[in-house]
Amino acid sequence: MKRHPLFVLGRIILVPWIRFLFFIKLNGKKNVPKDGAYIICSNHLSNFDPVFLGVTQRRQIFYMAKAELFRNKLFAGLIRKLGAFPVQRGAGDGKAINEAEDIVKSGKLLGIFIEGTRSKTGEFLRPKSGAAIVASQMKVPVIPVCITPKNRKKKVRVFSRVIVSWGEPITPEELGVVEGSVESYRKGAKKIMDEIKALRARDLGLEEEK
Repeated sequence: MKRHPLFVLGRIILVPWIRFLFFIKLNGKKNVPKDGAYIICSNHLSNFDPVFLGVTQRRQIFYMAKAELFRNKLFAGLIRKLGAFPVQRGAGDGKAINEAEDIVKSGKLLGIFIEGTRSKTGEFLRPKSGAAIVASQMKVPVIPVCITPKNRKKKVRVFSRVIVSWGEPITPEELGVVEGSVESYRKGAKKIMDEIKALRARDLGLEEEK
């Protein structure tokens, strides 16, 4: 899948620096196929998360980002080329949803932070249903990703060890989403979150979190 030249250049520049500033351990990189549409669902700990995903996966990932970041035209043009597109938070943003659908239809990777916001403690937050709904409606598999600092209760810090684990794809059928059923949306989101939790439990050698 073709990547924007600026993304390729940024990745070349950032990879050495990020690997210098953070001791990154990568697991499951091959779980992301070289082509085809997938939804990348990750937990969210810090502003570095899109960078961690970008330097551990060669394919470009496209994310929804808060509309406020696009007020400056120059900066907006930059982050768009790097894969971001605006969404009005707290409202049904039809334009953003249509753009997300176009990304999936064109066979690209759509990135969604399933918790909807950053966790201040490192603990998992309640998952949002959006990823499960989009995956079901668009018939696209979800790839769970877990970002874990050495001490999962602390924030990601420079010169700390970070584990980035890519899980195996979850098919839309496995999510069990039924159109119009809010309860099934929640169960689908929980299924994705359970897979993310299982990645962390494996990486830290802990019993699976409930």
